[in-house]
Amino acid sequence: MRNTVFACIMCGLLAMAFAQAPTVKTLKGTWQFAGGIYNGKPDGAPKEYKMQRIYTVHNFAAFASQKGYQTERYEAGDYILKGDTCFESQTFSSRPSQLVGKKVAYIWSIKGNMLTLSGTLPSGMVVEEHWIKVK
Repeated sequence: MRNTVFACIMCGLLAMAFAQAPTVKTLKGTWQFAGGIYNGKPDGAPKEYKMQRIYTVHNFAAFASQKGYQTERYEAGDYILKGDTCFESQTFSSRPSQLVGKKVAYIWSIKGNMLTLSGTLPSGMVVEEHWIKVK
């Protein structure tokens, strides 16, 4: 009897774990920055310009655009999703960056059209970024 109860509990826990695991296999699409929290301090999206990330199956490129100015590609790299972790490796930065060539692990989730990436950068900064899917 005890073994049967234990088996039922374990099956229930496994079912819950699989039900909560992200079913998305890629971040493919265009996402616009909607703000974030950096070392516990909220920071909204800039009003003067838009920041967008375009994800393919395994790569991303980030762009800043402002009316009247040429769109700037400011970052690019590779990513892979493993469970609730998104591993990003920046391969290009238009500005000096400590992240080029380093793998950063973010916990990711998508709720509705909102992508949340949270983690700790190599500098020690704790980040939580929010991106809205626009395409």
